[in-house]
Amino acid sequence: MTPVAAALRKDSQTRAGSGAASRAGDGFVNAPDERSVVSLAALTRRAAEYLSEDELRRVREAYRFSDEAHLGQFRSSGEPYISHPIAVAEILAGWRLDADSLMAALLHDVIEDTTIAKQILAERFGYAVAEIVDGVSKLDRVEFASKEHQQAESFRKMLLAMARDVRVILIKLADRFHNMQTLGSLPASRQKRIARETLDIYAPIAHRLGLNALYRNLQDLAFQYLHPMRFRTLQKAVQAARGNRREVLKRIFDAVNKALPEAGVTNALVEGREKSLYAIHAKMREKHLSFAQVLDIYGMRVVVDTVPQCYLALGALHTTFKPVPGRFKDYIAIPKINGYQSLHTTLAGPFGTPVEFQIRTREMQRVAQSGVAAHWLYKAHHVSFNELHTRTHQWLQSLLDIQSQTGDSLEFIEHVKVDLFPDAVYVFTPRGEIRAMPRGATVLDYAYSIHTDIGDQAVGGRVNEEVVSLRTELVNGDVVEVLTDAQSRPDPNWLSFVRTGKARAGIRHSLKTLNYRESIDLGKRLLDQALSALRIPVETLQAPMIERCVRDLGARSIDELHAEIGLGKRLAPVVARTIALQFSSSAAAIILPRPAPMLIQGNEGSAVTYSSCCHPLPGDLLVGHLRGGHGLALHRADCSVAVRQRDRDAERWVEVDWAEEVSGAFRTEIELSVRNDRGVLGKVAAEIAASDSNIAHVSMDEEHASKLANLRFMLMVRDRTHLARVLRNLRRLPEVSRISRQS
Repeated sequence: MTPVAAALRKDSQTRAGSGAASRAGDGFVNAPDERSVVSLAALTRRAAEYLSEDELRRVREAYRFSDEAHLGQFRSSGEPYISHPIAVAEILAGWRLDADSLMAALLHDVIEDTTIAKQILAERFGYAVAEIVDGVSKLDRVEFASKEHQQAESFRKMLLAMARDVRVILIKLADRFHNMQTLGSLPASRQKRIARETLDIYAPIAHRLGLNALYRNLQDLAFQYLHPMRFRTLQKAVQAARGNRREVLKRIFDAVNKALPEAGVTNALVEGREKSLYAIHAKMREKHLSFAQVLDIYGMRVVVDTVPQCYLALGALHTTFKPVPGRFKDYIAIPKINGYQSLHTTLAGPFGTPVEFQIRTREMQRVAQSGVAAHWLYKAHHVSFNELHTRTHQWLQSLLDIQSQTGDSLEFIEHVKVDLFPDAVYVFTPRGEIRAMPRGATVLDYAYSIHTDIGDQAVGGRVNEEVVSLRTELVNGDVVEVLTDAQSRPDPNWLSFVRTGKARAGIRHSLKTLNYRESIDLGKRLLDQALSALRIPVETLQAPMIERCVRDLGARSIDELHAEIGLGKRLAPVVARTIALQFSSSAAAIILPRPAPMLIQGNEGSAVTYSSCCHPLPGDLLVGHLRGGHGLALHRADCSVAVRQRDRDAERWVEVDWAEEVSGAFRTEIELSVRNDRGVLGKVAAEIAASDSNIAHVSMDEEHASKLANLRFMLMVRDRTHLARVLRNLRRLPEVSRISRQS
């Protein structure tokens, strides 16, 4: 018996038992449900329109295999399970996907729901089909810390498989569409969870891939289960509105059909279109409108043969009805990010009713309905489908970039969801190339979209020849250039304003890498300091001794040990004593009364922080506090917070001092009492700037009784001497009555 047959027999016996019906000689391994036979016939008819006889034979073989594999399994609705794979394959046949896609659709739950392994599918149907099925399958057989982690990891696996082969997500979308169509048989709690997931993840993916018909259907189905009362109410209102607006639409339809041939546009298809229920609901909620105030529920679509005819039709429509100013969009010249192309214009129809028109070619219509799925049928004939597939591949490749910079599956999903919003802005590179960015994207997002290294080193941008900050939001038509500095590094504050998943993943990855390196450097310095206190010359330590100590302490490497010391997870004196026990038989006899302080140079990065309670500056007396997992925090020696804490955990405090040369700018806070005259804030700010100091933050409180105002500035200065100069210059202002440095 072959491995395939053995696996099938074992799985069938396990699930179906001895009562499973069987028929031989008619092409079915087990007795088929009548509805399944009807569905299979519909699938075969659709597939026969574009597949060869040999391809149809392979699809039938996949059906028979799946039918036997799912023997004895039923859906929640009571239907045999095989009805679901057939329905998924039929949806794909409607998109005219290739034979491998239909076979994978028929087999897509075999790995997940039976004991049949991927290797068996590869032997029977080929490696490509097995890879697609594996990409669609969830990870239910792997143990995870929580249901959320399992779902996130399953989704990450699917997206990465989709980046290799977009057919994975097309099958998953068809699978989700059929599941949503049959969701009524599940408990209400599961209905809402699946509907929410569909609305948040799968509908945006369908939109991102250009599957607009599926996108609208998924939204409406999810809306139906998330808000059933609102759904039914809107459904009735739309049905009533159809009758009320039938006469208006008929007059528009007749006028357009007359105007187009007169303008030389022949063979045009004019049809009405209706806004989806979810889209109506979203517009009402977003703009706080009643149903009666939503005037674009119904629109018209004009489908022509060529691009020139699109613009001829636009002219004919603008001649027939008055266009509404500001409501014209040309998505033919600049397609949407998902490949969508069309002319959009809103016209004032009879009785002043605004009606939106979409004008597109038949090829554009196919892309608008099927998106990237249209590639398989038309790729050999139309260049635009190849371009669409290329753009989709670039987006999928960006998922791999995000994955490479993200360790946690939940974080990965967070990044991807950010990129699934449908709106986009279109900007230009200095060379005139168009780049699509999500709405709200900043100059920094643009920098990371070019390359991670460009983003990491970005210091500003030039938009339309004007220098701007990294957080500047981009708008349509901007010409964007990134300004970089090789010495620049990512700032954690960047995460508060970037918009794209790629930028977020890149920043977090760089910060983690930088933090780890800086923690290693700090930990090494702390350990060297502790060893010197024990009179152990660091240069005399031999590699075997260090490796043995690392093992004894439970670390995987000396770098990890240094990083844990730098992060405050281990105490340097304790580690030093462990090393001393191997270096000398009497560690206690070689302890110095006081170790030499660790010198602070100002370039330690995020491993060393300057406490906000006292804002120490070069020149202040220092103390250092090792916070578990957060590195070394510096305080002024007279800081009240530090004085209280030193009594509680003295072993975590280390001696620190400033190095002879300190680099960087440091925060400090000052408070001024000033006369509340007009322009006083500007005078103070100008004096601070003249003193070569930057203002990081300013706040103001008024004292109405005394006509004074309290100004608090967060300044960036080099050291105590620089601060003293700033304070001296501010005291010269006649408006300043009192000034002090805050502790």
